[in-house]
Amino acid sequence: MRCPFCAHADTQVVETRESDEGDAVRRRRRCTACDKRFTTYERAEIDWPAIVKRDGRRTDYDRSKLKGSLTLALRKRPVSAQALDAAVEHIETRLRQTGEKEVPSTQLGEWVMQELRKLDKVAYVRFASVYRSFDDVNEFVRAINETTKRRG
Repeated sequence: MRCPFCAHADTQVVETRESDEGDAVRRRRRCTACDKRFTTYERAEIDWPAIVKRDGRRTDYDRSKLKGSLTLALRKRPVSAQALDAAVEHIETRLRQTGEKEVPSTQLGEWVMQELRKLDKVAYVRFASVYRSFDDVNEFVRAINETTKRRG
């Protein structure tokens, strides 16, 4: 593993831990040249299903796009990075469990909204307003009412 700081090829594993979900191995490494530390994650390589967009185009699943969408909705909200990562993991678990070669983007969007609803109601409404293309205030009110109905 090359050091991301100095590109030296020799690094040492200082600590190894399994993730809470048991689907990844986290390794803390130290560069033998510059002595800086960094973290790597080891996961099984998975053939992800293609994501079918509303217009019929197919794209490869991209974890960074998923995480970016959640991050944008959660911007300036009191949600930890660990909670965000757990939400991404939960969505990816559902994606893998479909067993399908293709998954509609609408399904992925619904899973994102379910996770956001659990994490933060404001982030949920933000995401839903863009995802569902709200045209007027009444649609915002309906989305807000959805969050309050599902609590009890």
